[in-house]
Amino acid sequence: DLINCAKKRPNIVPIIEDARHPHKYRMLVGMVDTIFTDVAQPDQARILTLNAHQFLKAGGHVIMSVKASCIDSTAEPEAVFAGEVSKLREEKVKPKEQLSLEPYERDHCVV
Repeated sequence: DLINCAKKRPNIVPIIEDARHPHKYRMLVGMVDTIFTDVAQPDQARILTLNAHQFLKAGGHVIMSVKASCIDSTAEPEAVFAGEVSKLREEKVKPKEQLSLEPYERDHCVV
């Protein structure tokens, strides 16, 4: 779906690569206005901030989709969401908003 969307929109650059290693695709991507992540990994906040520090323009924005059970299946979803926001702040990424995806997706949010 992402590749088809990118064919119609020149401002979308799909990266099919391990996001933990931005050095592998740094030659393909310049500075960007927005980074969207939906990686469903326990270290997704670290992955996002690593890429934001590498590619995000000053004043740019990040959007992170969080599935609580992918980070910690034993914790309450709200605690997981708060932890992810805290990790972003520690890395100087300042979340503006957190939105629950209920009732469409259970235990998911977008930061």
